[in-house]
Amino acid sequence: MTRDEAEKTLVEAGTSEDADFPLLEAAIACAIHDYPSRDPAPVRLLASQAAKRLAERMGSEEPDEALAETLASDFRLNGDLLTYDDPGNTDIIDVAERRRGLSATLSVFYLDAARRVGIRAQGVDFPNHFMLRVDTSSGPVALDPFSEGRVVMPSELTRRALRAGLTPHVADRLDLLMAPVSDRQALIRLQNVQFSRSIRAADFSGAERCALRRALLDPDDHRPWLDVASAREKQGALSGALEALSRARLVGGQDERVHAGTVDRLRMRLN
Repeated sequence: MTRDEAEKTLVEAGTSEDADFPLLEAAIACAIHDYPSRDPAPVRLLASQAAKRLAERMGSEEPDEALAETLASDFRLNGDLLTYDDPGNTDIIDVAERRRGLSATLSVFYLDAARRVGIRAQGVDFPNHFMLRVDTSSGPVALDPFSEGRVVMPSELTRRALRAGLTPHVADRLDLLMAPVSDRQALIRLQNVQFSRSIRAADFSGAERCALRRALLDPDDHRPWLDVASAREKQGALSGALEALSRARLVGGQDERVHAGTVDRLRMRLN
């Protein structure tokens, strides 16, 4: 798959309904878009094998236990504690090979397997750490893919929320802490992580690609185009930055005045 083919896949994913969002294939396209001409077959094979094993466990285990045992124990998908900042931790192809990654990347395999066997599982955009919400016979539980898929108790969720800076009256609200997000937003969260890491590393070309993927995955959100413009400006691609700002203004017309000031500044630099 080439980068252009990956972009085409992301455009198609972006126009799909949330209920039909192709999480695994879109995640593969994101990885190929970053580093083209790699073989995604190991990702698909791992996902298929994980779903088959999960289905076998479903008859005798609760959904959260079956997910954790399958993904973390049987297929050794866990968080990378030793090389946390390794770029491969956000790349689903690398994670399939290394069996280590960030929670947001590991969650793609968890969510894909759950969808295939009928488990109700959703991403939870928890502050500073992506988790899963899994429905069980006793109610929804929070699962942490980074920590061997273990269940995170409500008291720990509150402690984590307080450490992340949430106010006490919010940190005590489990309905807010465990509010689910769509598969689309789960994948966008992963692109946000990559974008932040690229910016910190002054990899503005990589940051531009991350922002572009976000724009393609959610074509109704103008904000990714602002990040595309910023990344292009940092690379000195002023015409490209102006083009991205025009796209942002087209999508989010309500912010036209804010964008106009940036457009004028870039035009002055071009002149």
